Amino acid sequence: MAKKPKPAAPQRSFKIADQIQRDLAELIARELKDPRVGMVTLQSVQVTPDYAHAKVYFSLLVGDPDTTQEALNQGAGFLRNALFKRLHIHTVPTLHFIYDRTQERAADMNALIAKAVASRGPEQD
Repeated sequence: MAKKPKPAAPQRSFKIADQIQRDLAELIARELKDPRVGMVTLQSVQVTPDYAHAKVYFSLLVGDPDTTQEALNQGAGFLRNALFKRLHIHTVPTLHFIYDRTQERAADMNALIAKAVASRGPEQD
C-alpha cells in the first residue's frame, strides 16, 4: 500500500500565528506612529492554512474601536512589510485587524448576573 501524505502540521500554523502576534505587538508599540492607535492589546492571530491572510484580533484599554480598527487596517501594509524583515517564512500574510468584543460581552454578562442575583430576595437563598 502506498503511504498517504501527511497533512500539514497545525502546530506550525500556531507557531507562526504566535510569532506574528509577538512581532506585531512590538511593531505597533514602537514603530506605528498613527495617533489614532492607542493602547492596543493583541488578543489572538488566526492564519489561513496557505498563510495568505491573518485575522488579528485586538482590544483597547481606551479609545474608539472603529477609529483604531481603521487606523490599523490602513497601517497593515507597513506592518506586513516590517514582518517580512523579521519572519523567516516564504509568505507573510495580508493582515486584517478585527476588534475583539469578548471583554465587553463578558462585562455585560457579569452585570446581568449581578443584577439577577441582587433582585433575588434573601429568602430564596
